[in-house]
Amino acid sequence: MSEEARHMIEAYDDPSDQRSLSLDDTSSTEESPDDTRLSLETSNDAIPYIGQRFITHDAAYEFYSEFAKRCGFSIRRHRTEGKDGVGKGLTRRYFVCHRAGNTPIKASNESKPQRNRKSSRCGCQAYLRISKTMDLGVPEWRVTGFANHHNHELLEPNQVRFLPAYRTISEADKNRIFMFAKTGISVQQMMRLMELEKCVEPGYLPFTEKDVRNLLQSFRKVDQEDDSIDLLKMCKSIKDKDPNFRYEFTIDVNNRLENIAWSYASSVQSYDIFGDAVVFDTTHRLTAFDMPLGIWVGMNNYGMPCFFGCVLLREENLRSFSWALKAFLGFMNGKAPQTILTDQNMCLKEAIATEMPNTKHALCIWLIVAKFPSWFNAVLGERYNEWKAEFYRLYNLEMIEDFELGWRDMVNSFGLHTNRHIANLFALRTLWALPYLRSHFFAGMTTTGQSKSINAFIQRFLSAQTRLAHFVEQVAVAVDFRDQAGEQQTMQQNLQNICLKTGAPMESHAATILTPYAFCKLQEELVLAAHYASFQHENGYLVRHHTKLEGGRKVFWVPQDGIITCSCHQFEFSGILCRHALRVLSTGNCFQIPEQYLLIRWRRINTSPTKLLQNTPSDHAERVQSLQSMVSALITESAKTKERLDIATEQVSILLSRIREHPVSTPGTRDFAIHRAH
Repeated sequence: MSEEARHMIEAYDDPSDQRSLSLDDTSSTEESPDDTRLSLETSNDAIPYIGQRFITHDAAYEFYSEFAKRCGFSIRRHRTEGKDGVGKGLTRRYFVCHRAGNTPIKASNESKPQRNRKSSRCGCQAYLRISKTMDLGVPEWRVTGFANHHNHELLEPNQVRFLPAYRTISEADKNRIFMFAKTGISVQQMMRLMELEKCVEPGYLPFTEKDVRNLLQSFRKVDQEDDSIDLLKMCKSIKDKDPNFRYEFTIDVNNRLENIAWSYASSVQSYDIFGDAVVFDTTHRLTAFDMPLGIWVGMNNYGMPCFFGCVLLREENLRSFSWALKAFLGFMNGKAPQTILTDQNMCLKEAIATEMPNTKHALCIWLIVAKFPSWFNAVLGERYNEWKAEFYRLYNLEMIEDFELGWRDMVNSFGLHTNRHIANLFALRTLWALPYLRSHFFAGMTTTGQSKSINAFIQRFLSAQTRLAHFVEQVAVAVDFRDQAGEQQTMQQNLQNICLKTGAPMESHAATILTPYAFCKLQEELVLAAHYASFQHENGYLVRHHTKLEGGRKVFWVPQDGIITCSCHQFEFSGILCRHALRVLSTGNCFQIPEQYLLIRWRRINTSPTKLLQNTPSDHAERVQSLQSMVSALITESAKTKERLDIATEQVSILLSRIREHPVSTPGTRDFAIHRAH
């Protein structure tokens, strides 16, 4: 699609009836009575013609609108002559191309921000003029002027439907949308469900996500001020019961709730160990309150999502996002993540660069891919799936050079040179394509499996809700449910008999330290390492598959310091050593993986973590590790018979209940219930 066509679709018409269009009444031949026919009898006529007759001016408008849609443009009502109920009433009407006329100059208002949006109007002269006549005392409308010459590009059939004039939501669809809204599902989910119900391809509904959001916003049925008061009361109530609960909010100049963020003591503790890589998902809204919702989520050592915090914002702008990030860092005692994954939002990108300057910012690939059907399905048609497969291939490449060459070939092959989404994706490639991200740690959250897990986790917060205050309770219940489910899954993982596949001492050693989830990832690499050959090369090693005669990965190993690095950067990216490094360790008669390559975040520690990092006293860490050893021994002995397992399960449940009765104190925490008025 050309740049001009894109602006035509994006620019919304000004509904005001401007008289900037100059139409020469003598430029078109007047009708001849002999040539007139009633359009009701000639509904198959494809093109308007001088003398064409209509019963009403609305019928003429509908006919011209259908003609315009087939041609690739839309129309609007322009000026009229005469008035209903005065003299002869309306005597003449003009319908014009939606790009007719020029944009009127609006008076500036310093107190009100101006929208910097390009107008679609370009002085197009295409029009239809109808005049009212009396035939045997019966009024009718005849076409007295028609021109179909445009000074702009006309849209293709698969593009014209995106023009505002043709984007309509029927009453039945409106009722369906309101029903979906009551269940709390996102607008994106509503669109997918309605596409399935109507059996249409993604992106082919007669309305867009923005249309649905505008509809929902226009039918808000919640008293926001009362709900805001209830929300703050709820947070204060939780704070009174749990001093370690943290929340922060802002009030606007009208004394209304503007933004609010909150987190829990367990979330702060989890963040201490698992806050190295964070997802900040801001793609959801509370439909009942029409507020953007942001959720901070991470991945624990057992490969399960863990909740870090929540924020509700009045607006999605730089100021709001900056405030949210500051609040989150405050909750987490100023500790910023190494990496953060977000949606494609330029305001959020700028806020992260300012508030978290040392954090690597990347875009969630699953949030990008979720938009592909609406972006590319209609454009690519039958080649959509073929293109998507090629996109994934490029996304998973290792070398930047290979990615950029492959992207160029893909654009040429599928004819996407003028597609704005493709251009935008390439401009932002350093934020989402793996070849640019492999030197940064993401805890495996870029994989399809983990993205589905995180999305399912977030959906627990978005189930049916009618009041904003209830949402805070709902999040607390969801987090508690997730913690309990996580403990059960952790126990199930630990009860599984680990099957050693290589017999290598490194494998046995890692199995006693890593969680089953992390060990399986390492074990895959250990098995594949046997298929690789290593060669002494300059200051390190060259490792390549035994069937290859060229290429390979460069591995540098300093045995005396226990340091090993690989050019594939898998350890930096996932925290798990790669097959190339493991092959070199094996070749060098290393029987244990160096300590620093068995990260604490992947070790067998409790999913409700206690502090084990830098600020933790060494005696506390030793006691935790001692407890960990006892738990491991308990699991080993209990798993030998069903009777032993029953006894252990019963006693551990009792012990866990007793421990949970004791309050959790977090030294050095601040009270974050701060009222900040602006």
